[in-house]
Amino acid sequence: MPYQLDPADIEAVLARVERDQIKFVNLQFTDIAGHVKTVTEPVVQLADSLNFGTWFDGSSIQGFARIHESDMFLVPDPATYALVPWEHENGQVARFICDTYTPDGEPMRMSPRWALKRALEHAREMGFEFFTGPELEFFLFKMENGRIHPSPHDEGGYFDYSTDAATDVRNAMINALESFDIVVETSHHEVALGQHEIDFQYGAALQTADNATTFKYALKAVAAQHDLYATFMPKPLSGHNGSGMHTHQSLFTPDGENAFYDANAEVGLSKLARQFMAGQLAHVQGFCSVIAPLVNSYKRLVPGFEAPVYIGWGRTNRSALIRIPRINPQRPKATRVELRCPDPSCDPYLAFAVMLEAGLDGIRRDLDLPPEAVESFYDMSSVDDSDSILGVLPHSLGGAIKETEKSDLVRETFGDELFNAFLEGRRQEWDEYLTSVSQWELDRYLSIY
Repeated sequence: MPYQLDPADIEAVLARVERDQIKFVNLQFTDIAGHVKTVTEPVVQLADSLNFGTWFDGSSIQGFARIHESDMFLVPDPATYALVPWEHENGQVARFICDTYTPDGEPMRMSPRWALKRALEHAREMGFEFFTGPELEFFLFKMENGRIHPSPHDEGGYFDYSTDAATDVRNAMINALESFDIVVETSHHEVALGQHEIDFQYGAALQTADNATTFKYALKAVAAQHDLYATFMPKPLSGHNGSGMHTHQSLFTPDGENAFYDANAEVGLSKLARQFMAGQLAHVQGFCSVIAPLVNSYKRLVPGFEAPVYIGWGRTNRSALIRIPRINPQRPKATRVELRCPDPSCDPYLAFAVMLEAGLDGIRRDLDLPPEAVESFYDMSSVDDSDSILGVLPHSLGGAIKETEKSDLVRETFGDELFNAFLEGRRQEWDEYLTSVSQWELDRYLSIY
């Protein structure tokens, strides 16, 4: 069958499960909105799941299947085995991230993980492996009587220590992430009150997408143990910085060389890297609804709060849509480009898939990169006078949807079924927003009109 796993991998993971005295297994996957779904089974069923898959009804999962084609199968990926540190009251629990298949054994084309796997295969056909490093920012809010109170947990600022009340909480989060074999590099307080960042190791895109998905629900679980709520909402507080998911990217060759580095090129950035960047700049309006998928995402993408708005690039320019961190000739493998417009509400599988395909399109078409923007984009009153600016990101989810509808690249990356289901979900959210009445409207108009 197409989904049959390597018997050696099955044998190895079953041996590890026995050594870890696992009692229950969580089989996880994501819907097209990036929400984690879980099926739990006793460990005695795991061998069957690895060999034959576990049946589930896909008709109730957002965008997955219609009623008459609801049968789906989950197949655990042995490489994603990890212990769940907070679930052990009734026995140790393990976690697997799963791929989804149809009853015919074919990959389920509505699966975000499948979309990324297909994009990665396209990169391999061109001779590259895609590496990413997402930086997910989040807020910690207080809980009162079991309800979220949108009040920051502390009064800290960027890199603050004395006013950072969440040092112990972040350390507990790091311990939890390490249980999932996620290698954490740094953690710190972010700019806004109650805002934080924990960065994990750069790596192959499928693994970092898995890690980003795990990261979000693990941090929520640890926060709850401290009577706090961790939110990855892009802009939870008016007048304060929002949360981004700045994503570092590079392509590697089969011999392990970073294809973005060229010692003889200006600032060490290869022609291929410049083509990759040009592809992302050319397509970013079309895939903006994927990397910034919520109504709230566009409350973050406004001038003045360190979120990029104008489509351009710069070296060490944090106002640029694509930033080039300083390149060290002694560490050529660390050469990378940073896309700064994604936010942590996005599905990392879908986000990485469209980012990769956009970059590959730039390479295939030998696209030219516009001139570098050396001025701060935050201070620009007009984009018309700058040849370094290609345009502006959509101002709203509605505008982003219209751009995605026109994007052949996103359609080809997702396939027709996933593309249509994704847009349907985004349109529903936008329509609900347009017909809702906010507290701001009541406060502004109710006593006047």
